[in-house]
Formats: sequence, C-alpha cells, structure tokens
Amino acid sequence: MEESLRTYKVVTYGCQMNVHDSERLSGLLEEAGYTKADQDGDPDLVVFNTCAVRENADNKLYGNLGRLAPAKQQKQGMQIAVGGCLAQKDRDTIVRKAPWVDVVFGTHNIGHLPALLERAAVEKKAQVEILESLETFPSTLPTRRESAYAAWVAISVGCNNTCTFCIVPALRGKEEDRRPGDILAEVEALVAEGVVEVTLLGQNVNSYGSDLGDREAFSKLLRACGQIEGLERVRFTSPHPRDFTDDVIAAMAETPNVMHQLHMPLQSGSDTVLKAMRRSYRQERFLGIIEKVRAAMPDAAISTDIIVGFPGETDEDFEQTLHVVREARFTNAFTFQYSKRPGTPAAEMADQIPKAVVQERYDRLIALQEEISWEENKKQVGRKLEILVAEGEGKKDDRTARLSGRAPDNRLVHFERPAEPVRPGDMVTVEITYAAPHHLLAEGPAISVRRTRAGDAWEKRQAAAAAKPVGVMLGLPTIGAPVQAAAPKAGGCGCD
Repeated sequence: MEESLRTYKVVTYGCQMNVHDSERLSGLLEEAGYTKADQDGDPDLVVFNTCAVRENADNKLYGNLGRLAPAKQQKQGMQIAVGGCLAQKDRDTIVRKAPWVDVVFGTHNIGHLPALLERAAVEKKAQVEILESLETFPSTLPTRRESAYAAWVAISVGCNNTCTFCIVPALRGKEEDRRPGDILAEVEALVAEGVVEVTLLGQNVNSYGSDLGDREAFSKLLRACGQIEGLERVRFTSPHPRDFTDDVIAAMAETPNVMHQLHMPLQSGSDTVLKAMRRSYRQERFLGIIEKVRAAMPDAAISTDIIVGFPGETDEDFEQTLHVVREARFTNAFTFQYSKRPGTPAAEMADQIPKAVVQERYDRLIALQEEISWEENKKQVGRKLEILVAEGEGKKDDRTARLSGRAPDNRLVHFERPAEPVRPGDMVTVEITYAAPHHLLAEGPAISVRRTRAGDAWEKRQAAAAAKPVGVMLGLPTIGAPVQAAAPKAGGCGCD
C-alpha cells in the first residue's frame, strides 16, 4: 500500500471534549497523509482516545488492545496509539501491559502524534510522551469534523474545580481560556463552510473569562455569536451552578440563535453530599437557577447529571435528590452509579455504599425521571417545530422510512420522510403527534422543507467520500465503536 493511502481509525471514549479532541487527531493524521478507514475497513493505524472517569476504563482499553495484538502481528506496518486521559494517568503502565502499542501520548500534546508515529516506525520501539501542561491550544490544530452541519468549538481547556469524585483537573490541568476573537473567528470560518449549529465546549463554560479578567465574558460571547450571519443555532456545555449568573440567562433569552436548552449538572440534591463532593453550591441555589431560567424562558429544556451512591449518601440524602428532580422537572438526566475514580479523594472515603443499595436507588431515580421526561415530552404534542435533519440519530430510520433530527431545544424528533429530497443539515418543519420519554414523533406529512448551505456542505462531503480510493481489506477484528455524535448533544461523564 502506498504511504499516502495509509488508513486510520480513531476510537473515542468519554466526554464531548474527547470527541472534539478526536476530530483534531483525525485532522492531524489526514494532514500527515492518512485516510480515514471505511467503517468495515482494516486500518493501518488505530488510535484509542481514552477516558479515565470510569472505574473499569482500563479494563475496556486493555481488552481492546488484547484483541488487536494478533491483528498487528498479521498486518505488517500496522501501528497502535493510545492517548487521552487514561494515557495521561497511566503513562508507562500501558506499554508494560501491552508492549505491542507503538505510541502513548497525553492530553497536552495531541499535536505530536504524527511525529511520534514516525519515530516509533523508525526506531522500532514504543514512544511515550506525556507533557504536564498544555503546549498548543488544540484549536490551532487541523480538524476533521465528524459533521458537515454541526460543530464543537472549544472555548477553554482544563478545570479549576476540585470535585472529590473527578480526576479531570489532574489530567487536563487548570483552566485556560481562548481569546474571544479567536473563538469567533473559528465560528465564522465554520459557518462559511456550511455549519449552521455550534456548541461552545469547555469543562466549565461559564467560568470562561477567569483568565481574561472579565466575569461577563461568557454572556458577551453568546451575544457575539448572535451577530454571526448564517449561524442558526448556538448551544453550550457544560456550565457549573456555582458560576451560572443572571447575565448568561439574559443572553440566552435575548439572543435569537442561542437555543433555549440548558445542561445544568446537579450531581446530588443533598447539601451534605454536595459538601462532601466539594460542589460549591447547595440545593436552594440550584433550584433558584432553574426558577430564573424558566421565568426568562418558559419553554427551556433543562437536562442534568446525577451521581447515585456517593460515599456516605444516606436514604435521606437520596430523597433530597429525588425532591430536586421532582421540582426541577428535567427534560432528561444523565444518571450514573458512583464508581471509584483512582486518584480522587472520594475513592478513599469511608462509607462506600454497597452495590445493591446503589442499584436500588438508581432504579428508583430512573423510574422517576422517565415519568417526568414522558410528561414533559407530552407537552410538545401539537407543537410545530423546525427540525435540523441529522445523520445517524435514528437507528430505525431505514426500517421505518423516517428521518430524525433535533428540535431547537435539542429534543430528538423522528418524522415521516418528505416527498422532496432532504439531506442532513436541511431544516424540516413538522407537527408533533406523539411523545415517548426519550423522543418525539411527527407522523403526518412535513409542513415545509428548507434546503440549507449545511445540506449543500453534507452533499459535497458525500461526493468527496465516494471518490476516495478504497484500500485492500485483510479481515482484521472489529474494534469497539467510537462514541461520536452526528450533532452535538448535552450530557457528559458526570465531571461537570
């Protein structure tokens, strides 16, 4: 195979920040002459972009590396690289446990991957490079966006919080903010390429400005996005209740292209548990934010993250979480059973909750949230919504002859395929006829179809992909599916 046709696959685990980093890794590799492998193709290079949040994260990685070992022996010149948070944490351990890995790199030096791969090939030994601080802001690196119509835009990296359950600050470092002009320039460039939806991304987006000495920098950034012609939808994830201020609520309510959708991590409704988590807000503060958001934007869809079974959590503590869920009426919740994160203070705390107790509480929380989600979604029946047509959102679309996409508030909508051609990135207005806990359905004909520049961009990308040369298939084993989204969604790993 010619060098220019070397193929790659990036396997992504974890949060939106990792998904966005993987887009950077793909861009770097394509600039270095690699081509993305077909879904069923046999890559010359596999890159694992790892997450260290879950207790069994290393088991998942080493299981995948073990399955690749015989494939690497079979395919001459094949390389394996491991990056991301687990690589930053485990470092030399990875090569010791899986000596067939060629490159290990951390969260601060993703731009070095092509050079490390070349060095590993020349020197015939593993290259391990972990930096302790950010060398180049990731936004300066080339990017291969997974979507032609929706894009992540990082406004900061790192985190200044010290939550006892979270290892992210130790692995990604202190918060560093990008200059507003650089962010807006990237957004404008994306819009010029056809993107119509942007999600501003950070570990804690509304502490943005701490580096710049401006406490209202984030709300100003939202308003500035409202001035970009052609940008139809702006979202952000994830904020922190401690830093969420009234000027942000006003900017959301008053800027037409900022969507009335908010992901606000709760983690626990108990003041005692929040204190043990080192979360610098309490139940009253959290519910006060929800009340203010709903007063300014009655149609706002609010989602959250909740951890069940944090060390020391009592039945009374858990009841407080259920109380907040009932009061806040979240559209949906990303719920997690507490698991030890090696290297975090919570992992060493006394009163770790037995698995059976955690499971029972978790099941009760899920049942309550499902009931609320369904009730809230039923309120959408009869509404006319403009849907941004998505790619890969509806797993049954081919079988049901439907299309899927996101409403302005980010609810997932399945709808009847219009008679006229519709592409991902186009807008379709439909009337909602049915609601389920996790999606809406529009069973009648579309009210209108609006072809967009984003649809044009998707069509152009498809044509380019169809013209790409196909490599030789060697029947290598399948690797775990990457966590990738056709359009940015709220939710995270419970670290926000």
